[in-house]
Amino acid sequence: MTTVQAERVSEKRVRVTLEIELEGNLLQFEEGLQQSFNRAGVMVMETAIGRNDADGSPIKIGSNRYTSKGRFLQTYETLFGPVDLKRHVYQSQHGGKTFCPLEERTRMLLNATPKYAKVVSSKYASLAAPRLREDLLESNARAISISYTKTLADFVAAVVAAKEVHWEYDVPKLPEEVASVAVGLDGTCMLMKDDGWRQAMCGSISLYDKAGERMHTIYAGAAPEYGKETFHGRFERELERVKKAFPEATYIGLADGAPDNWSWLEPRTERHLIDFWHAREYVGKAARAMPEKSAEERKSWEEEWSHRLKHEDGVLANLTREIVEAKEKAKGADLEDLSAAARYFTNHGEKMKYWEHKKENLPIGSGVTEAACKMLIKERLCKSGMRWKNDGAACVISLRALRMSDGRWEQFWDKLMQYGA
Repeated sequence: MTTVQAERVSEKRVRVTLEIELEGNLLQFEEGLQQSFNRAGVMVMETAIGRNDADGSPIKIGSNRYTSKGRFLQTYETLFGPVDLKRHVYQSQHGGKTFCPLEERTRMLLNATPKYAKVVSSKYASLAAPRLREDLLESNARAISISYTKTLADFVAAVVAAKEVHWEYDVPKLPEEVASVAVGLDGTCMLMKDDGWRQAMCGSISLYDKAGERMHTIYAGAAPEYGKETFHGRFERELERVKKAFPEATYIGLADGAPDNWSWLEPRTERHLIDFWHAREYVGKAARAMPEKSAEERKSWEEEWSHRLKHEDGVLANLTREIVEAKEKAKGADLEDLSAAARYFTNHGEKMKYWEHKKENLPIGSGVTEAACKMLIKERLCKSGMRWKNDGAACVISLRALRMSDGRWEQFWDKLMQYGA
């Protein structure tokens, strides 16, 4: 037997009393206790929400005068359970859209309290709706429908997208000064419901200290689109804000050899570098296409030239020459692989000054961007059986990018409580 009571003892204070029977096994007791806390939470939230209601007096907003149409019942979803509450609804003298002061003052999102919306959208960034429902029921004894999960998460993501042009997020306090900034972008495929496999875009902006240690990364992404306009606009805004904050840093474009990446990166960064590990893949491809060498010799050749490419000035011409000479003895697939490697090093030679970057403690790999493709897109949107519509994919990507960029999730909710949605 459990008794829960709540009473308001002052304008800013509520007293909650719980009387709980110590019965059943511990699991049963804990589950009963959770339910009791939820009932108490609902009682307190009813008071906490209700105290923000208007008193029914006319309200002037700009040149419009709003009057109350009366108090109407609404159900508000909280982390503890639904709260049924009557509140004033206003309308201007010209009619049209109604206005609820209580919902504006409490920063409700749809009919959800900020904390409930924050929890649901955070979980939805990582979990499919059915799994989210199970998780919330197990951890909070809070039931939620799959449709409401998606509706609420979509709304939060829409706010994130709408505010990204206007709200700027602070970089967390860093242990050292920012010496260099690596900018990378890449695409990865995901399955769309109507269009089959399409390319979603990811980008990363990483801040490094003078010793070459990565201190902070900002992530951006966008659902598949023709022309990449949404992604490029979003990513450019992020980069401009970083440049404004750290104007003295060296800005490095880091990516694979895809022309689309470099047409965007080259005019926006000072130095340009092909990801070293992509270059090393071509060294390995060339080594494996030399059948006259033994397996041990091919491995040794690959390791030697990879090391020299990374650390020595002027080595690229010698590497390319050896590959071209090997082509004279090659046939079939080996000839194709050697030709591809030779073209790669010839076309991108100006972007392979790894020795120079290593000497200056500058990054040489785009692993952060490739990891972003995996974490931002693959881990959540490419699970077995998943197919997405554009709006649903955009929702998840917006939420995940905000969660992955350290400090931004909390800043977003702080700003929402300050300015509203």
